[in-house]
This record gives sequence, C-alpha cells and structure tokens, in this order.
Amino acid sequence: MKYAIKANSVSKNDANLSIKQSKTNFGTTPETADTLPNPAELFLGSFAACILKNVERFSTFMNFEYSKAEITVSATRLEKPPRMDEINYELLIYSQDKSLNLELLKKNIEKFGTIFNTVQVSCAIVGNIKKIKE
Repeated sequence: MKYAIKANSVSKNDANLSIKQSKTNFGTTPETADTLPNPAELFLGSFAACILKNVERFSTFMNFEYSKAEITVSATRLEKPPRMDEINYELLIYSQDKSLNLELLKKNIEKFGTIFNTVQVSCAIVGNIKKIKE
C-alpha cells in the first residue's frame, strides 16, 4: 500500500493538510499555538486514529459489538534531541458484549497497527484498555 498527502503553508501564517477530500488546519505560528493543533499533536492524533481504526476492524474479526470507543493519548517529549520518548494511551470500549476479550484486542492492536508499529520502533508505548458497560 502507498499513501500520499499534500500540505502547504504561507509565510507568517498557518498551514493545512489536504488528505483525500479533507483539509486540516494546523498551527505554525505563535499566534495560533493555543487554537490549532501543532505537528506533535497531529502525530498523536494519527496514533489515536490507528488504534480506533483497529478497534473497528477487530470488532468484525473478533466478533464483538461496541457502541463507541474513546482514546486519550499523552506523550513525553525530550529536548535533546527533540523527540517523543514515551506515549501513553487509555482506550475505553463501551460495550455490553461478554465475548469482548480485551487482552486479545490489545495484542491485535499492538501487533497489526501500522502507525503503532512505526512509532514503537522509536519510543516506548504504554497502553491500557478498559471496557465500560453501558
């Protein structure tokens, strides 16, 4: 599989990503530091999207039902060299399905997630999955 996106910026202004039929603005200036996502936050968003996509994917393969999933991702950034050192996530699966095997789901997410595996090569990832009964 191959992927491609396009991004652009204007000097002294912010930037945007064009992905398929979607545009996402992101901050590159101090003026929008509190209102637009920065590159590190977009990176964490991609990590979260990978996990949520795999929840949906594995709900079919593992034959479980859920009404929604929520993920919170945080990271620790090192200064020298500037990089992510550790990523932590908490995934909440809202489900009443007794067949939902959280250990197997976590194992599958961590084994088959493209972004997950790419990130895991360069930094530690600590994750927790919880089932929330509705």
